[in-house]
Amino acid sequence: MIILPAIDLKDGRCVRLQKGKFDTAYQVADSAVQTAAAFAGAGAQWVHMVDLDGARNGIRKNAAIVMSVIKAAELKVELGGGIRSMADLDEVFSLGVERAVIGSAAVSHPDLVRVAVEKYGEHIAVGIDALDGIVKTVGWEQSSGINYLDFARQMEEVGVKTIVFTDIATDGMLSGPSIDRLRALQQSYSGQIVASGGVSSNQDIQALADMGLYGVIVGKAYYAGTVDLPRAIREVG
Repeated sequence: MIILPAIDLKDGRCVRLQKGKFDTAYQVADSAVQTAAAFAGAGAQWVHMVDLDGARNGIRKNAAIVMSVIKAAELKVELGGGIRSMADLDEVFSLGVERAVIGSAAVSHPDLVRVAVEKYGEHIAVGIDALDGIVKTVGWEQSSGINYLDFARQMEEVGVKTIVFTDIATDGMLSGPSIDRLRALQQSYSGQIVASGGVSSNQDIQALADMGLYGVIVGKAYYAGTVDLPRAIREVG
């Protein structure tokens, strides 16, 4: 299982949110580049980055920081937030991003995902962010009314090989991952699943690895010091 420590960017700052609520944003690090270097020093090969400005209003503000991380830390970057067109994807990949995560646009414009997969293949992932099993969009502020399992099946039909699944109720809460919803997703979708939200300990990471998941995103638990990242990478990464 790959472990993707996370860097969320808002107005150029490294921040964390609780349950995706923008008014809960607080700074967790001074430098994205230094943070990514620490991830690499711990043995990570990937970093999960989110442009929160782009996720909320579709205008990405943090491309320069993303490119700096790619150049300085030599990590593979998985990037989400505000990717809503083929032009956005072309721009993101020109930065050196390894995998782009399409979120809201996958719901509103599923044909975009089909075209993106045709052009970029396994470098495309879809982010499924759900509250009470219903997919949320536009920075998690709008409900799509679509069940997350139905949506995952739709994405598999258009060729998506990787889904990043976040149970919003657990995100940033250090409450443990949403095991039951992840198991249901495994039964509905046969591709690679990256679990996001709720990880609070090395034991949580081990439990997800035992499920046979492809990857896990570690966010607040790293910054709060409740996950030993080098140990997690040694044990399951």
